[in-house]
Amino acid sequence: MTAIRIPRPFKKGSLRWAGTALLLATAAQPFAVAAKDNPSPASSVNSPPAGEQPGVDSAAAALARFGIPADRLSLSLKPDAGAAHYRVRIRGGHIEAEGTSPVALVRGVATTLEKLGRLHVSWEGRRLGALDALPEMDTGEVASPFALRAYLNTCTYGYTTPWWGWDRWEQEIDWMAAHGVDTPLAMEGQEYVWRELWRESGLSETAIAESLSAAPFLPWQRMGNLAGYRAPLSSGWIEKKHQLQLRILARMRALGMKPVLPAFAGYVPEAFAKAHPRARIYKMRAWEGFPPTYWLDPSDPLFTQLAARFVTLYNRTYGEGEYYLADAFNEMIPPIAEDGSDAAAAEYGDSIANTAATRAAALPPAVRDARLAAYGERLYGSITAAAPKATWVMQGWLFGADKAFWTPEAIAAFLSRVPDDRMLILDIGNDRYPGIWQKTDAFDGKAWTYGYVHNYGGSNPVYGDLEFYRRDMAALHTDPRKGRLTGFGLFPEGLHSNSVVYDYAYDLAWGEPDRPLADWLGEHLKARYGEVSPALAKAWEQAAAGAYRTRYWEPRWWQQHAGAYLFFKRPMAEGADYPEAPGDPTKLRDGITALLAAAPGKPSKLLTYDIVDLTRHYASIELDHLLKATLAAYRDGKLAEGDRTRLRMGTLARRVDLLAGNQQETLGSWIADARAYGDTPAEKARFEEEAKAIVTVWGGEGHLSDYASRAWQGLYSGYYLPRWESFLTAQRAAAAAGKPLDEPATLGAIRAWEQQWIADGRQWKRKAPKDPIMLVREILEETRP
Repeated sequence: MTAIRIPRPFKKGSLRWAGTALLLATAAQPFAVAAKDNPSPASSVNSPPAGEQPGVDSAAAALARFGIPADRLSLSLKPDAGAAHYRVRIRGGHIEAEGTSPVALVRGVATTLEKLGRLHVSWEGRRLGALDALPEMDTGEVASPFALRAYLNTCTYGYTTPWWGWDRWEQEIDWMAAHGVDTPLAMEGQEYVWRELWRESGLSETAIAESLSAAPFLPWQRMGNLAGYRAPLSSGWIEKKHQLQLRILARMRALGMKPVLPAFAGYVPEAFAKAHPRARIYKMRAWEGFPPTYWLDPSDPLFTQLAARFVTLYNRTYGEGEYYLADAFNEMIPPIAEDGSDAAAAEYGDSIANTAATRAAALPPAVRDARLAAYGERLYGSITAAAPKATWVMQGWLFGADKAFWTPEAIAAFLSRVPDDRMLILDIGNDRYPGIWQKTDAFDGKAWTYGYVHNYGGSNPVYGDLEFYRRDMAALHTDPRKGRLTGFGLFPEGLHSNSVVYDYAYDLAWGEPDRPLADWLGEHLKARYGEVSPALAKAWEQAAAGAYRTRYWEPRWWQQHAGAYLFFKRPMAEGADYPEAPGDPTKLRDGITALLAAAPGKPSKLLTYDIVDLTRHYASIELDHLLKATLAAYRDGKLAEGDRTRLRMGTLARRVDLLAGNQQETLGSWIADARAYGDTPAEKARFEEEAKAIVTVWGGEGHLSDYASRAWQGLYSGYYLPRWESFLTAQRAAAAAGKPLDEPATLGAIRAWEQQWIADGRQWKRKAPKDPIMLVREILEETRP
């Protein structure tokens, strides 16, 4: 093994040079980038640019983007078939690192500097402290107990990334490397391949365009839940994402990552189904009120042809991979009856979300198991027909979400004919559906990854359970039933919230599950803020005791109404009985007060960010209290009392809206990114409406409204408050007249207003508070117990 000294790539004065005490990004708008693509040529897919030393240069470049000068580094690769590991030595201020992959090198250097309080990398911003006077040290060999560290959810590509360009993706890939992620889902750019596949299949350009949903809704198109929603999909958007995926995959591969690529799961456009009336194509259930979709039975010869051709086209476009994702039954029941009638009549249901059982579950087990075994075998075979060395990847969400159908016996049948080492189950939902792997004998011998979704819909209450993750992962390592446990991952549906959860969980994925949380937290805060007094650390622990002991945010789906808080949900009279929020708001408030007392006179931007976010969350819970009180008072005919709490609620909502202007994302920044992807005024307007729809009404006639609710500036005072004011005005008028509220008519008017709001063209530009800490103090004063 020969260490390679990396020449310094950037000169002082250039845009990319970083000194030793540079704050790389502010917390106000840390990852705000224009949605523009400057694609590299397709030839970069499988090879690095000329002159690069593969792997080592890629790791050095990532560290340089964090601001670490190359002349302070010596990096070397030590390929090893065993566990991923790194070793970092600091001698005379010089950092020497060796690792099994470029990701391991970046992880090793970044985490070593993090432990020294010198580097922090998060969505909210990056902080690089002075690199002088580094202590002499040797980390020894640090290995991950997991062969793979996975990341992202199919839904992330609708709830967070539809308007990302290369600048933003480059930062996310660097974030992955710093956290040791090496197996991310890479779902951008696939509509370019789908379009080519359907062209070859004889569909017209019009039919293809009408079959592809608008950008934020594509994840559910890809999983077969819907098709053609808010169509047509812009050809310009398709081409931008095609060029973007070339760069994404080139960078991931250069860093030694093994991205998970898409495969064909069986869903076909309606036009294709009508053009092939003799094919074995089933009409599937109407998911969340959307029109039914069409699924081609893997036993039909057309399936094998289409599946192999899709993978062939994909590999020709983007290069061959090792892992291919095919989710055939995401919240969709597999057809078991010969005519597929059971699938069309099925309802999504479990003991948490809904309670309706499926007709398919009542079919004879032998019939069910034979069909499921054939499905699994043919889905696997359709991938390896075009990529013989491929591993089939599927998300295990369905096993927890549809428990009535997916019994342990049904799961065993589905997996039975797939080679154990050529399948990877992403067991993503252990924060909501724990124990599926235990009930299935560790997925009956298949390789699998353990993990948590944590974030649902990009909705962002402050929550997580740090102690739970520590205990849970420690228990996992010692459990003799874990079978072919291969990896760990976080699978958030949306990003940009609760970054402490992700920092801690991925640190656990590199060991130290027995280390006290308080020790880790102290190091984390020092790296994030620069300086941390004992009082500040103690205050953070107090706040965390109020917010970060919640494994799953239960109220986000209450009485068939989605939304992080009651204030975010579509109005309803039964909101008067809304349950208390998880966590301990009193401890949270005490922690925020202690943070204010312990903070320096001018808090760092990241400390300010965190105080604001904790306060925004606390104030949102207080908004729910005021809203519940108003609903109850009007219901009981106590108009004066209701008027008082309603006035306080409106005042607080507007203050929280202003406070949220300090944070990373706002409604205005989301809309601006969407508009930047458009090439014409009409296209910009369309993307704006789609961006507003996904975070509000979502779509369909089911229960998805406000599923992706966001605690953003613009939504508090511009969307949630007007809806509730309209409802409360109607409720008050009915109470004053001594009549029952006509709730259907009231909700009908609100739904019409929602559609007008989406199309009104207002762009909600950010308005940052002049003094966010002062505003925090004022909000706490207004919400005194």
